[in-house]
Amino acid sequence: MRADRLVAALLFLQARGRVTAAELAAELEVSERTARRDLEALVASGVPVYAQRGRGGGWRLVGGARTDLTGLTSREVQALFMAAGASGASPELRSALRKLLRAVPEPLRPHAEAASRARIVDELDWSRTAVTAGGPHHTALERAVLDGVRVRLGYARPGDVPHERTVDPLGLVLKAGHWYMVAGTSDGLRSFRLGRVTSAEPTDEPVRRPAGFDLASAWRSLATRLEDRLVAATVTAHADQDALPVLQRLFDGRLSIGRLLADGRREIEAAGPSVEVLAAQLAGLGSRVEVVGPLRAREHLARLGRELMARYGTLHETATT
Repeated sequence: MRADRLVAALLFLQARGRVTAAELAAELEVSERTARRDLEALVASGVPVYAQRGRGGGWRLVGGARTDLTGLTSREVQALFMAAGASGASPELRSALRKLLRAVPEPLRPHAEAASRARIVDELDWSRTAVTAGGPHHTALERAVLDGVRVRLGYARPGDVPHERTVDPLGLVLKAGHWYMVAGTSDGLRSFRLGRVTSAEPTDEPVRRPAGFDLASAWRSLATRLEDRLVAATVTAHADQDALPVLQRLFDGRLSIGRLLADGRREIEAAGPSVEVLAAQLAGLGSRVEVVGPLRAREHLARLGRELMARYGTLHETATT
């Protein structure tokens, strides 16, 4: 622990030029007395540190002595800080990141700091856990975020014709197994699922970053809108006990299990983007789930039943003859 603190103290001196014992104590989360002892230990070990007395004094590195990380390119530094700076990092990793930032040569620090804030991982569940690839344009969009350049983006939702627009890529988010890009558009901040991007052409124009932009805050606002669409409707049903584990996996946090009924089944309520989608999902459990409301869900199931019978009813007739 003492060796770690001495390294951190040296890097802090290197980054600030001059520090007081109180400033170092606050940075290392130790007492001022301990910070002063660490500075004296650096002197005793031969590090060119000296104390300047009086007003405006403090501790300095003699002649601007430095201990730089060498051999790292700008791209490598950005990649490292983007990976290590994602939300959810452990306290140890965040501490290492702070130390590393002070060791990075001065010209690379702004790029490293920007990269550390360019990606987050949202761990709140949207009922999916397996991480999918970000699509063929993931690397290009990540590069645009890091380089701070606008992108001509081709994008298409399922069943739609791709359309193109110029956007300001501001950060990447991993959520429920999918990668999203938060970007500024003519309509304000929007999120784009990377798997639906059909083209990504960087431009020479710099990104227009909103004043005070924070990726985590922007994503929370966008995610709230998405979550509202995911739970826009509810369906009530009676389910066999052995169907409950399947339903829990299917709906995860969008399933409420209610009272035990006289016939041994459970009352459940499932939430989703629409009544029709919920009815279709529950239809897969057959007679183990009986949808009781709303009426529109039951009507949709009846319609599905007629369509399925028309398509597959002859198979049953063939099997019984």
